[in-house]
Amino acid sequence: MVFSSLIFLCVFLPVTFGLYYLIPSITAKNILLIIVSFLFYAYGEPVYVILMFISCVFNYAVGRAIMWRRRRLFVAIAVIVNLVFLGVFKYTGFVMETVNGLFGLNLDVVEIALPVGISFYTFQALSYVIDVYRDPKIGQRNLLNVLLYISFFPQLIAGPIVRFDDIVHQIRHRVHSVDKISGGICRFVRGLGKKVLLANTMAVIADNIFNAPGGQVNVIAAWIGALAYAFQIYYDFCGYSDMALGMAQMFGFRFLENFNAPYVADGIQDFWHRWHISLSTWFKEYLYIPLGGNRKGKARTILNRYIVFFCTGLWHGANWTFILWGLLHGTCLVLENTRISLKRIPVKGVRQIITFILVVCAFVIFRADDIGHAFAYLGTMFTGGTFSSASMDLMWAQLTPVHIFMLILSFLCIRPWNISWPKALRPVVTKGVYVWTLILLLLCMINLASNAYNPFIYFRF
Repeated sequence: MVFSSLIFLCVFLPVTFGLYYLIPSITAKNILLIIVSFLFYAYGEPVYVILMFISCVFNYAVGRAIMWRRRRLFVAIAVIVNLVFLGVFKYTGFVMETVNGLFGLNLDVVEIALPVGISFYTFQALSYVIDVYRDPKIGQRNLLNVLLYISFFPQLIAGPIVRFDDIVHQIRHRVHSVDKISGGICRFVRGLGKKVLLANTMAVIADNIFNAPGGQVNVIAAWIGALAYAFQIYYDFCGYSDMALGMAQMFGFRFLENFNAPYVADGIQDFWHRWHISLSTWFKEYLYIPLGGNRKGKARTILNRYIVFFCTGLWHGANWTFILWGLLHGTCLVLENTRISLKRIPVKGVRQIITFILVVCAFVIFRADDIGHAFAYLGTMFTGGTFSSASMDLMWAQLTPVHIFMLILSFLCIRPWNISWPKALRPVVTKGVYVWTLILLLLCMINLASNAYNPFIYFRF
C-alpha cells in the first residue's frame, strides 16, 4: 500500500496530468482518462479489471436498448443482473454461513475474493441505466462516455458515488482553468492529510483497543477506542472523498460534496444529510422514492425507511454487524418523527452531543467482529469493565503525546472553520495556502515512507 501510494503520488498522477493538458481534443482527453483508469485499476486488480469492463459494456448495451424499446423490461434486466453480479462476489459466503447457522447444516463456505470498489462502480452503473430509463435523451451512443463515467479513476475504488445525471454534460463539455487546477491540488493534499495523518493515527488506537481481550479493556479505554474509530472512519472516507474531488477538479470535473461536517449534526436525519451524501442520495433517488417514500401513509413510510437502512447496512459489508448498524440508524430516524424526537430538545448543542454519542455507539457495532463482540464492547463503555493493571496499561499505552495531540486535532477538525479575514490580509492568506499545502504534502510523504500501516477502510466496499 505504501509503495503504491508513493508510485501514484510521484509518477502516476503527474504524468497523467501532464499528458492530459497537452491534448487539445476533449474526446482524446476522455480516451486518455479511460486508459489511465483501467491501468490504475489493473495495477491492484489485474484479473478483475475484466469484470469491470464487462460491467461497463453490459450497462452501455442495456442503455442503448432502453432508448429504443421495452424500457421497463430492459431496466429490470439491468437491475437484476447488476445486483446478482454484486451479490455473487460480495455476499455468497455470508449467505452460506447464514444458511448453515439457521438450519444446522455444514455446507462448504465458498470464499470469493472481493473486487476492489465493486459496490461503488456497480451502483454507478445502475445509476446510468435508471437515469436513461427516466430520460432516454441522456442515453449515450458513444461507449467511451459510459466507460469514462463508470471507470473514472479518482472515485473508482472508494467513491463518492457519482450519479450519471449529474456528470453527463461534463463528460462532453468541461472548462479548465488555473484556479481549478490549483484548487484541486490543495483539495487533494488536504484530503491526503486527513487520511495519512489523522485517520491512520486513529486507526492505531482503535485497533489496539478493539483487538484487545475483553478483560483488558476498561470504560476509559473503551470510550477512547470508540472515539478513535469514529474519527478514523470519518477522516479515512472524508479524506479519500476530498482526494477524489480534488483530482476530478484538476481534470475539469466538478463532483458534488460527499461530507458536510456530519459530527455536528443535531439529529440522525441531519447526520445522513451530512454523512456519505452520495450514498444516502442514491438510496433516496433509486430506492426510497420508488418504494413510495412518505407518500403512502405512516406505516408504509416507516417500512420504506427500514428497507432503505437495511440495504444501507448490507451495502457496507457481508456481516450482521453492518445490518444491525443500518437498522439502528433506521430506528433512530423513525423515532425522530415521534414524541421522543431529539427535535423536542430546545438546546441545539445538547441535540448535537446526543447525536454524536449515538453515532459513536453505532460505529462500535460497525467496527466489531461480530454482534457478540459489539454488545460486549458497548457493555464495557457503559458499565465500566475492569480496572486491572493490564487494563490500565492498555489505556495508558494509547495516551502518548502524539496520540493525545491527534485526538484533540481530530475533534477540532470535525467542523469547518470559516474565518473572515480582513480585506488587506486576504492576498497574504491566499498565497499562504499554497505554502501550507506544500508543507502538508511533505509531512504526508514522510509519513507514507516511514509508516507501513496505511489501511483504507472503504476499499473493501
